[in-house]
Amino acid sequence: MRAVCAVFAATALAACGTAGPGTGAGGGAGEPVVIWALQDEALNKIEQDSINRFGADKAKLETFANDPYKQKLRVALGSPQAPDAFFNWGGGNLKEYVDAGKVADLTGLLDSKPELKAAFLPSVLDGAKINGKHYGIPMRGMQPVVLFYNKKVFTEAGAEPPKTWDDLLALVDTFKGKNITPISLAGSQAWTELMWAEYVLDRIAGPEVFQNIRDNGPAGWKDPAVVEAMTALKGLIDRGAFGDNFASVGYDIGGASTLLAQGRAAMHLMGSWEYTNQLSQSPDFVKAGDLGWVPFPEIPGGKGDPGNVVGNATNYYSLTEGSPQLDAAKEFVSTQLTSPEYVKALIDAGDVPAVAGIEEQLKSAPNAEYTQWVYGIAKDAPTFQLSWDQDLPADQAEFMLTQLQEFFLGKVSPQQFADSLASR
Repeated sequence: MRAVCAVFAATALAACGTAGPGTGAGGGAGEPVVIWALQDEALNKIEQDSINRFGADKAKLETFANDPYKQKLRVALGSPQAPDAFFNWGGGNLKEYVDAGKVADLTGLLDSKPELKAAFLPSVLDGAKINGKHYGIPMRGMQPVVLFYNKKVFTEAGAEPPKTWDDLLALVDTFKGKNITPISLAGSQAWTELMWAEYVLDRIAGPEVFQNIRDNGPAGWKDPAVVEAMTALKGLIDRGAFGDNFASVGYDIGGASTLLAQGRAAMHLMGSWEYTNQLSQSPDFVKAGDLGWVPFPEIPGGKGDPGNVVGNATNYYSLTEGSPQLDAAKEFVSTQLTSPEYVKALIDAGDVPAVAGIEEQLKSAPNAEYTQWVYGIAKDAPTFQLSWDQDLPADQAEFMLTQLQEFFLGKVSPQQFADSLASR
């Protein structure tokens, strides 16, 4: 994911050069808007259909595999080969390009079209808001992190899903007593562990602590709430919540999901895509009504609103500053991403768009119980925190994930975790 100008610093990115008028991927005036997105068998067709409605001669879609995309985009945005519009996750990754002057400010576009701004859920639209300005328009579904559980296992244990942190700790003891792993964790991949750190810090301290880290630098890790949160998380790990072999469990190969579906684990904290993964990998488990889901538990005495969610708010289209097709690209994102056809197609594909007022559409679509619930928690969320590894510069995120794995393995204490990140 990470080659002329293959660097992470925004200052170095800026030094790579800029695509001036007439030099971008879209060529001169009158050329089609070039749009970059990730490869996705289901969603690319929807994206292409939106281009066809806009005018197949006015725009063209180019797609890329996930792993090399960020590096390819980083190089392209510092060259004459920049796309006119590009897929991104918002947050820190986008901020690098904004700071380097590579991304068009869309605040004026949204202010001039109040119906466009009002079409999106505010908490999600703000995922691409940097320094008070908007630099992206939502273009795919929302992906909050959810606590999934096996209803059958809970029923047999006479247990209820946790509402508070104390409930969760008690459930660890309950399921350990029945030789069931309390919580499935794909610990061979640090991003699965990150979800726990994100939620615990949010519930204890609110979103402001991490937002300070993101906005003002690594010294923010010195906030005492970081050690407090990691100490609480260490207590969960040491209690045996994740079993003894979580470090060898993977997610991409379905290991953690399988443990949940087979009743060998009781709970699994994962992004909302876990539902469709289970539907694909263990359809009988889902169709039997045994897959349950609840919000992350409240931590009594904590400052964080229990309605806050973490995850990937959505994906965005951002536009390249200096693109000769900037006006046409603005027309595309302002007309196509809220069209009835586009929204319906996303819903039919199982996505939950970040579009306001789609409750009735979700109600009549497949998997309505789940998609309506996801839409509701995202819609009502006071804050929707982007995953830390997406919201931080790439070098900081990579180091953080390495330290987090060491922490889960007991090789790094809560204080050492905070100190190591603060020293970067």
